[in-house]
Amino acid sequence: MANLPLYRDPWAKLDAWRKSPVFQKTTVLRNLFPGFGIAVVAFTAYTIADNVYLSSHKKVEEKHH
Repeated sequence: MANLPLYRDPWAKLDAWRKSPVFQKTTVLRNLFPGFGIAVVAFTAYTIADNVYLSSHKKVEEKHH
């Protein structure tokens, strides 16, 4: 019992979990949207490839009437 820390605040021991790195704001935000960064890169690559493909294969516009 001599090695136990002395808690001056009786609630400090109960609130210690809040200072855990698992519950930091950056960790929570990073885990809130898993795969978001990969999705942004994939969508950007798709959009660029689609625009390049469509610009190289332009159709001659036909008259509808």
